[in-house]
Amino acid sequence: MADVYDVVILGGGSGGYACALRAAQLGLSVALVEKDKLGGTCLHRGCIPTKALLHAGEVADSARESEQFGVRASFESIDMAGVNKYKDGVVARLYKGLQGLVKSRSITYVEGTGRLVAKDAVEVDGQRLQGRHVVLATGSSSRTLPGLELDGERVIASEHALQLGDVPRSVVVLGGGVIGVEFASAWRSFGVDVTIVEALPRLVPSEDEACSKALERAFRKRGIKFSTGVRFSGVERTADGVKVSLEDGKAFEADLMLVAVGRGPNASGMGYEEVGVGMDRGFVLTDERLRTNVEGVFAVGDIVPGLQLAHRGFQQGIFVAEEIAGLSPAVIDERGIPRVTYCDPEIASIGLTEAQAKAAYGDDGVESLQYDLGGNGRSQILKTTGFVKLVRQKDGPVVGVHMVGSRMGEQVGEAQLIYNWEAFPAEVAQLVHAHPTQNEALGEAHLALAGKPLHAHG
Repeated sequence: MADVYDVVILGGGSGGYACALRAAQLGLSVALVEKDKLGGTCLHRGCIPTKALLHAGEVADSARESEQFGVRASFESIDMAGVNKYKDGVVARLYKGLQGLVKSRSITYVEGTGRLVAKDAVEVDGQRLQGRHVVLATGSSSRTLPGLELDGERVIASEHALQLGDVPRSVVVLGGGVIGVEFASAWRSFGVDVTIVEALPRLVPSEDEACSKALERAFRKRGIKFSTGVRFSGVERTADGVKVSLEDGKAFEADLMLVAVGRGPNASGMGYEEVGVGMDRGFVLTDERLRTNVEGVFAVGDIVPGLQLAHRGFQQGIFVAEEIAGLSPAVIDERGIPRVTYCDPEIASIGLTEAQAKAAYGDDGVESLQYDLGGNGRSQILKTTGFVKLVRQKDGPVVGVHMVGSRMGEQVGEAQLIYNWEAFPAEVAQLVHAHPTQNEALGEAHLALAGKPLHAHG
C-alpha cells in the first residue's frame, strides 16, 4: 500500500520547502522529495554563496580604498581558501537551520530522485507516495548555448565558479545579465581582469535603460570591460586558458570563460509529459493560481515561466499551500516582485520600466523623475553614486521604482509597498523618512514627483 498524503512536493528548493512548511502549519500531511540538498540552488549554488563572495569583494575594496576615509589599512591578497571557508560556513549554518525547521514540522522528508507517475503519485526509488495534491518544484540549472560544452575547468558555469580554489588572473563572462554582472563585480574586487560579452545592446537588459547606463558607467570606472550588441561565435582552449571569439571578429584571451546565459527549467525526464502536464520549451505551464492543466497538480518556482528568483518561488510555495488548504489567497502580481542585482553598485527595482509604462499607458500617460544620490547625506558618507528613478502613471500611482547605488537592495522593501499598494507620490511624500539614511532618497524622490522638490537634485 502506498502512503497517502494531502500534499506531495517534488523538489526541496525555495518553492518546495516553503510550500511544505506552510502546508504543515495549516495541518496538512506533507511529503517532501529532494534528490540533492534541502534548500536547492539558492542556498547551495546561487543567491547565498554568490552574495558571500560579493561581500568578501566589498571587504577587499574597503581595504584598498580605506585611505579616502582617513584610515590607513593595506590590502595584501585574496586568500581563496579563507573566502571559501567563510562562504561555506554561511551556507552550512543556514542549511542546518532549514533541516531543523523541516524536521520540527512533522514533514515526511524523502531523499532520492522523484518522478511523477500519475496525477496523484510520485515514485522515489521504488517507493510510491500518493498525494491528494502534487506540487512540482524541481527548479532550474545553468544553461549553455547550443554546441558550447562546459568542461567545468576552463569553460565553467556559476556552480563551478563558486568552487574555484584560486583567483584567476583573467575571465571572460559570457552574458551581461544578473549572474554575469554579479560574478564580474566580485572577481574585479578580487583583482581579476574581467571582460563581459553580451549579445543584447546593454548590460542588465531587462532593467530600466537608465540603470543599464549607470551600471556601464560604474563598471568602466572600476575597470570592468564589456562588449555589448555582439554575439559570441566560439571558444577554444589554449595552452594556458581560453580564446573567446565574437561574430564581429574580436577575440579575447583569458584563464577562464564563465557561461552566464541564464538558467533552464529542470522539468524533462521526470514524467510530467507522460502524465499530460502542459509544457512549453521545457517550462511547466500554469494558470494565475499556479494550477497546471492536470487536476490536483500545481507548479511553483523556476519551472514556471517568469522571473527566476528564490523569493518568487518561496511566495508561490506559500500561495499553493494556502490554495490547497482552501484559503483562496490573493493572486501574486509578477510585476510586484522585487528584483535586486548585487553587483557594485547594486541595482534594485520593482514594477514597470519607463519603456514598459509608456507601452502600457502611452508616451503622454507617463511621468518619470530621477533623484540623484548626490543629494543624499548617507550616500555621500558611503561615497556611493547613483539614483532613485520613479515612473508614475500621469496623475496616478507610482508604477515603477528603479534604484542604483551601494546598498540599494535594502531600499526595495519600501519601494515594494509603494508599488503594490498603488501609492501616489503625494502619499509617500507625507511619510517621514529617517535622516540621515539612504532610505531618505526615496522620500525626497517622491517629494519632487509630488511637485515640492526641496533639494535641487532631479
